[in-house]
Amino acid sequence: MKLVISLAILALVGGLSGCASTTASSPINDAAAPRSPGSSSVADTSPVTGGSGPGIALDDRSRDGQGAAGGRPDLKRSVYYEFDGFDVKPEYHALVESHAKWLRTNPRARLTIEGNADERGSREYNLALGQRRAESVVRMMLVLGVRSEQIEAVSFGKERPRATGHDEAAWAENRRADFADR
Repeated sequence: MKLVISLAILALVGGLSGCASTTASSPINDAAAPRSPGSSSVADTSPVTGGSGPGIALDDRSRDGQGAAGGRPDLKRSVYYEFDGFDVKPEYHALVESHAKWLRTNPRARLTIEGNADERGSREYNLALGQRRAESVVRMMLVLGVRSEQIEAVSFGKERPRATGHDEAAWAENRRADFADR
């Protein structure tokens, strides 16, 4: 059984490293997903720099440029999902890897992964979907070497929308898992 688990972890890590980009782009400054036209109904609840659209919410920056949360680098803070999905898309692997690397080098740091859903579906269904989204990020981070006591998965379902509209652009903005310091 341990051999099967070890091989599964090895395959996942190998698959993640195979997804690495060969371009000299940085997950800190690149927009992870383009914004759909006509998404003016999005309520911005966090500072955004360096682009637009889902996937570019960044940490608050300190005045000295060192980032927020005690010298933490300015990393994107959200992973976005397809409708009714909870698998971390390949375009967000580098982001999760960056957060995992930061946690491995800062053993006293703690993160909460907050799963969210759009307004469609029942309250109970969306709470369960948000939990699966948060846990998918946590599982990936555990495979990448983060200690379990450093991360926690919680779900807010549809209770904390980032966008207030009732269209696909707003729903896409709300289908996410956020990295929150704790």
